Amino acid sequence: MDVLVVVEPAVAPLVLEARSRRVVHVPAVAPELLVEELRGVLFGLVGVLGEPGGPVPSPAARVAEEVRRAGFATVLFSDDAPAVEGVSVHPVRDPGPPMDAAETVLDLVGNTPLVRLDRIGRELPCHLLGKLEHLNPGGSVKDRPARAMVDAAERAGLLTRGGTIVEPTSGNTGVGLAVVAAIHGYRCVFTVPDKVAEEKRQLLRAYGAEVVVCPTTVPPEHPESYYSVADRLTAEIPGAFQPNQYRNLANPLAHAETTGPEIWRQTAGRVTHFVVAVGTGGTISGAGRHLKSQNPAVQVIAADPEGSIYSGGGGRPYLVEGIGEDFWPETYDPTVVDRVVAVSDRDSFLTARRVTREEGIFVGGSTGTAVWAALEVARELSPDDVVVVLVPDSGRGYLTKLYDDGWMADHGFVRALGATAETVLAAKGAGRRGSLPPLVHVHPDETVRAAIAILDEYGVSQVPVVKAEPPLALAEVVGSVTDRLLLERTLGRPQAFDEPVGSVMDPPLVTVGLGETAEYVAEKLQASPAVLVLDGGHPVGILTRSDVLSFFEGS
Repeated sequence: MDVLVVVEPAVAPLVLEARSRRVVHVPAVAPELLVEELRGVLFGLVGVLGEPGGPVPSPAARVAEEVRRAGFATVLFSDDAPAVEGVSVHPVRDPGPPMDAAETVLDLVGNTPLVRLDRIGRELPCHLLGKLEHLNPGGSVKDRPARAMVDAAERAGLLTRGGTIVEPTSGNTGVGLAVVAAIHGYRCVFTVPDKVAEEKRQLLRAYGAEVVVCPTTVPPEHPESYYSVADRLTAEIPGAFQPNQYRNLANPLAHAETTGPEIWRQTAGRVTHFVVAVGTGGTISGAGRHLKSQNPAVQVIAADPEGSIYSGGGGRPYLVEGIGEDFWPETYDPTVVDRVVAVSDRDSFLTARRVTREEGIFVGGSTGTAVWAALEVARELSPDDVVVVLVPDSGRGYLTKLYDDGWMADHGFVRALGATAETVLAAKGAGRRGSLPPLVHVHPDETVRAAIAILDEYGVSQVPVVKAEPPLALAEVVGSVTDRLLLERTLGRPQAFDEPVGSVMDPPLVTVGLGETAEYVAEKLQASPAVLVLDGGHPVGILTRSDVLSFFEGS
């Protein structure tokens, strides 16, 4: 119907709200004011709902009569109202036998199943169980806090009909919020880091959300970070509300009230270890707190990407998405966590692929992080122990990354047979002159003069421009310089020698994986003077055409 008129103090059932383009709440007096408002908006079908019982005719019946007289097609929703001339009367309650159908998709959030992971855990002495959060309607564990944060905001009056939800997200929280927004009628604007897979961005857009892509490599306080951009948009958009999963205590509370109790019930209270890949900290803090309230001996283990602060890193970039942080969220309670296990990108991605292929559960990279940590912990346990590992999302958002063999090879996560880039690098190292380091580099704030001195000192013709010192993450490589480029930029411009390298550099060098074939490296070098070699997503060396020629000559 076009409009549902709810005569106060009646409350509309969800099914009627869902079938209405607009809902108007009116007092049981002055129906002529309502008619004037409707006349200025549309001419269509108007439904009227009021409290059952009471005087005859009821206030709702009187409103329906006024609406009909104004020329609108009118339906009165009532289980006890007498017939009203010219007005169709429909029951509010379904008179048939009850059907097993949820009111909305939000009623399907939670109560996800546990499954045994006996294939990937075949060498373990204990029970290994997966909590399948990717079976939530939005495809991830983030559906739980998304619903809880919106509900809390509505109760507090922070989010009202027609408002806008703005949130920084790596994808899954955005999807959860978009699902809730679809039911409640909100607009969504999400800021995402540029390392987020394109599939995730497309998924957010599929729900009708607007997506703003921001650089990954800037610190959280930088104005271009996806946190800062979300804050700016929240301030600029009228009626905007930012749930802020990193500070919103409804996030861990959702898991304390649902995820934790479900695990306790499903394991019959036998859970001894709970393993979670930690991001905002909401899941591990909320569910872990509940489990410890039932049995203080339960061990809560955080699985964390190498480089993230939870496991002692400085927040340097890593490739696995949706977990780890470069700041301390307020939703993370360190007193709940007994142990933190650092997991490399390589172990995360390869373990995720194993879970998919051995258990038939299509999972994302963060599941690989959690399962790898769970396997490490579980090796020390006994047959009486029960390890529950949370499976936060599916692999649907990673088809062009960890499930793409080419991408995995390009980043040095898999190795081919025979001569590889690693073999060529080793041959280059064996013939290295003097103290040439494996990865000669410069920084963007160094001068062109200093870069020329480095090229001359080490007898190389090109170097990457990086923002940190090795061991590097790929995201910390911001450009490259060659002797040819520097000659072009300084010819006839003597002042250019004192300019920063960052102002004259070229884009980063083409990359190849350490395990890709020497022939593949040679193909890449046909279009580039040099390639940057990656091992597990980390730059480890540079190969030039002369390096490959020397290798083939000596083979």
